[in-house]
Amino acid sequence: MSASNDLYDVVVIGGGAAGLNAALVLARARRRVVVVDAGEPRNAPAAHMHGFLSRDGMPPKELLEAGRAEVAGYGGEFVADGVVSVTPGFSVALSSGRVLSTRRILVATGLRDRLPDIPGLRERWGDDVMQCPYCHGYEVRDQAVGVIAVTPESATHHAQLVRQWAADLTLFTNDVDVPAEERERLAARGIKVVDGKVARVVVEDDRVRGVELADGAAVPRDALFVGGDWEPRDALLRSLGCEVADGWVRVDGQGRTSVPGVSAAGNVVDQKATVIAAAAQGAMAAIAINGDLVAEDVERAARERRVYGM
Repeated sequence: MSASNDLYDVVVIGGGAAGLNAALVLARARRRVVVVDAGEPRNAPAAHMHGFLSRDGMPPKELLEAGRAEVAGYGGEFVADGVVSVTPGFSVALSSGRVLSTRRILVATGLRDRLPDIPGLRERWGDDVMQCPYCHGYEVRDQAVGVIAVTPESATHHAQLVRQWAADLTLFTNDVDVPAEERERLAARGIKVVDGKVARVVVEDDRVRGVELADGAAVPRDALFVGGDWEPRDALLRSLGCEVADGWVRVDGQGRTSVPGVSAAGNVVDQKATVIAAAAQGAMAAIAINGDLVAEDVERAARERRVYGM
């Protein structure tokens, strides 16, 4: 590995689809790039990913392995480590004690799903308990499906969305308030509403079998979706003073944050980005970063020519 005081063009923090695609574009642009990854991908529990052209159904782990191999083939470097802090300049301090110096930062650390504290739910997460219907709805099509409400804002929207894949659909309110007008809209599409606190997810033979309520009633279900509630892993971006709006760090159309030299891509700044969308955001951010570096290189070369008559 390189010495701790070596200068990189770009340090990419996070080795998911966004970070790896950014690193691929930058390495192909002949930039010195290193990917720092703690090895905690959001979709690790999922057996397959979907909606990615030419990669539909591929296990997420295989996509990351292929991506790392491609980046390494162009000279990109990897460090399996966590990031403790980033200071302007930029210095990236790692958990191991190593410090990386870099001209630019790209943060692609993703988000974490905040799951309700319901016994049995987390254990089945990524199997037959899911969040994204675009990622997994087709696989449970025409089955008996349930949606467990998490927030008032997402509850009915999520149920109406999942209805596209399953006619036998039940919304478990889990004590979330569902207004009368929303109940009417749910009924119009044949979506049943079950009130009351969810006590547990019933699991038998390594499969979801239903939902049990606090009053002991049980509703058979084959699969469950949990309405979205997310937490971006953006502590590094916030520590650098990046502008935040509505709970998320703001970026422009090319991934630039409000702090010069700091970019971000993927779920850390966009909760709705699927794998292919996150990869595309990483590519766009990398192109913008390289453009900024080219402009900086030009100015440096022109300045040196004036000073030294080169």
